[in-house]
Order: sequence, then structure tokens, then C-alpha cells
Amino acid sequence: MASRASLCEILKNSNECFLVPCVYDCASARAVEMCGFPVMLLSGGEVSIAMNGVIDYGFTSLTDLEWMVSRIAQTSSIPLIADIEDGFGGPLAVYRSAKRLAAAGAAAIQLEDAGDMENTTSLLPREQYYSKIRAAVGALKGTRCMLIARTNADPDDVREFEEGCTRMRESIEMGADMAMIVKVGNYEQALHMSERVPGWKIFADVRADKGVPSATMQQLTALGFKCASTHFTLKAAMEGMLEHGRANYKDQSVAFTFTHAPGTGVMGYSATPFFDPQGYMELEKSFTRRNKEYTIVGHKVEPFPEGFVRGDIKDRL
Repeated sequence: MASRASLCEILKNSNECFLVPCVYDCASARAVEMCGFPVMLLSGGEVSIAMNGVIDYGFTSLTDLEWMVSRIAQTSSIPLIADIEDGFGGPLAVYRSAKRLAAAGAAAIQLEDAGDMENTTSLLPREQYYSKIRAAVGALKGTRCMLIARTNADPDDVREFEEGCTRMRESIEMGADMAMIVKVGNYEQALHMSERVPGWKIFADVRADKGVPSATMQQLTALGFKCASTHFTLKAAMEGMLEHGRANYKDQSVAFTFTHAPGTGVMGYSATPFFDPQGYMELEKSFTRRNKEYTIVGHKVEPFPEGFVRGDIKDRL
């Protein structure tokens, strides 16, 4: 993986704030990469739904997260930011978590200043959070993994917003690479943050009201924000599965699926073409010197869809 561009290199070379989609597994990561996004973020909430079948309520363990990070990082050519919630405990737990996730392939970890899921609206004491920041900075020293400091401070509470800005500013001074105030949700709040927090910043979960973004990439660029996370992959997947599911259930047939492919134009029933099986066969041929065709139960797989990014297969093994 060392030959790929690091997250730091991508951020340094980008002159404009850009969207970073949240992902939850290898398939969502593949879709994000195919569409051309340069970076992705592993959503703690969506991993909990996809992996455990329950909402984000603290059920995902470090082992769960490490497992998912390693698989996505090893099968994608773009950097993965990992949301590690509160780091799974105190400073020693944070140190251990950061070490393990960096080794698993995370390009950055995002560490918040709240406790368990029952108290996510309550901020940890400032010095308690700072001890975790110092632990994460120490753990990541010498790696290519960056640290994103995150506060759950509420911008609608003036005093708490100022506290959050102070925490982010001082976290940057202690060695964090980026700052996020997760509840900052519009341009005015982003402006207030930018006036108080130096360095690189990430805008969380950019939204739109009646088709109008709460803040544009151009506005955020001027305020020093390097990227903006966004949730759409899990919703888009569920919407598609429900649309196909209702039609196929009603007809007791997959005829709908074979005639509806608005994203790719691939009319078969399998998503396998999106994962470039031909690329794997080409790589195997370079070792065996023999041609080999990939099929599903004897049926030839459609070619990789046109108009999408087709990266080097070696970056996905």
C-alpha cells in the first residue's frame, strides 16, 4: 500500500474542499472508488447497521472495527478514514486502538470527546479528552495514519461551542492533523469555527434542504475546510434493494432487475461485474501464462461498466 497516495498527500495537493462519502463495507467502498471520489470515511453508525444489524449504540467493538478496516483498506486504492468513536476506553485503550487501526490500514482515525452511546451529548472533561489526544498522537507517530480530533460540542449553545473550538484548537497544537466539530451544520457555524480553529478542518455530514446545500464546497474552501463527509451509500443501497425487492416479490420473478440498471446499464442480476473479475483473470494469467474465464454457474460475467474508474487490480489484493 505504500505506493498509493496517502491521505496527507491528497489533502496537500487539493486546492478545493471535496466530498468524502461514508462507507460501511467493501461493496460501498467499491462504489465510492468507482465514482471517482478520492477519499472515504468508515461510518461507525452504518457499520453497526451493516455488520451487527442494530443502530449505532456502542455495540461495535475494536475487533469488529479492525476487521472491517483491514478488509476495506486491502481491497481499495483510496484512503480510508475510520471513525473510532471514543477510542474504546481511556488513554491506554486509545493508544492500543490507534496502533491496531493504523496497522490495519486506516489512513486516519477520528477520535471524539464524548463517552459511551448513552452519553454522547455529554462532553468528557477537557483534560480527559486531551489525554486521549496525546495517546493517539503518540501511537500514530512514524505512521502514515493521521489523527482527526472531533468534538460533539453543540453550536447552538454559545458556551459549549466556544469550548468545542478551544478543544479543537488545542488538539491541533498537541499534534492532531485535522479538526471536526461534528454538529456544525451550516455556513455561519463553519465561519465561526474557522475564525477560532487553525489548520485543516473537516465539515461533517453535509446536508441539503430542498436541494440547496447547507454549505457549498466553494464556501468551505475559503474557510480552510479540506473536505466534507456525506452519508448516501447505505441509503442508496437500501433504496435500490427495496425498489428491486418489491418489484421482484410482486412478480415472483427477477425480470425487473434484468431490465433496470439506471446506474451502470449492466442488465444482469449480479453485481460481480462491478468488481472487475476480468481484471483478476488478467492478473492470474500473468502468473500461469494461460487464459481463464470467470463465470457464475457457467454464465459469462458482463464486462466492467463504462464510465467508471477501473483501478489497477493489484491495488485491491
